[in-house]
Amino acid sequence: MALLGYIQVTRICNQRCLFCSNPDNDRVLSVEEALRGARELAASGYDGVILTGGEPTLHPQLARIIAGVREIGIHVRLITNGQLSADLGYLGELKAAGLQHVHVSLHTARAELQASITGKPDSFACIDATLSNLGELDLACDLNTVICAQNADHLDQTAAEIIERHPHVRHFVWNNIDPRMNRVAQNPQTVARLADMELALHRAARLCDSSGRSFRIERVPLCYMADFAHASTETRKIVKGEERRVLFLDEKGEVRQTDFFHQKAEVCKTCSLDPICAGLYDLGGAYDPSELHALFIDPEPIRARILRVP
Repeated sequence: MALLGYIQVTRICNQRCLFCSNPDNDRVLSVEEALRGARELAASGYDGVILTGGEPTLHPQLARIIAGVREIGIHVRLITNGQLSADLGYLGELKAAGLQHVHVSLHTARAELQASITGKPDSFACIDATLSNLGELDLACDLNTVICAQNADHLDQTAAEIIERHPHVRHFVWNNIDPRMNRVAQNPQTVARLADMELALHRAARLCDSSGRSFRIERVPLCYMADFAHASTETRKIVKGEERRVLFLDEKGEVRQTDFFHQKAEVCKTCSLDPICAGLYDLGGAYDPSELHALFIDPEPIRARILRVP
């Protein structure tokens, strides 16, 4: 697996998601600042960069940044909400500049609910067009979903819909909401209980697994995804001893993350997976410690599967 860093090129957006963790602050990175960050990642041994935001397609010189990153000699990806990329011509320009891989953010295939979550009435229609465009342009495509109270009961249905409509999507990512971040604090009704997401998440992971697709799950403790512990983003980082670097366009600045553990409950001390489980964000705040429970399964097969060379 490639080691990828993140660079926020904008902090402006054309949606207003209820749970946005990086909301608008009107900042836009210059081309040179973005390429300086990419050069630093390359010098540190990173294989590639993921351009993110805000919404990076709103950057007026995104194609120049992409071309510059490719000249540096590393892989370039994009995380997008899929609104402007519904224009095939625009997406084609980004591919011509050197774009290699696109992560599209979609939170539900139910168009009205997607509109409610994002504040944009045609959000799903644009994403549907973007996914079609990515297939036509033969660009690698992942689907990113934030798990929230509004979609927690049908994650599997969303995955099934996308697989049927866009079989070229080969990788899914489910990120549990961060209750401490920005708009989530303003919209606490977006936080789902772990029990509310467990069944649909399991079905979604099983669907991907059985259809030959890969997937990752983030901010979900292993006691709620024991069958797919190898797919936990944090567990993989912990086992492999990896880091993550992000260039934020706010007071955080450049962050190099080497610790992927969150908070633990007392019961975690008795769990056999405790050394490789990240725990849970905001324990004792948005999440009740009683939601966690101990597992008594051998962690070594999980480690072995993560460390296996394809």
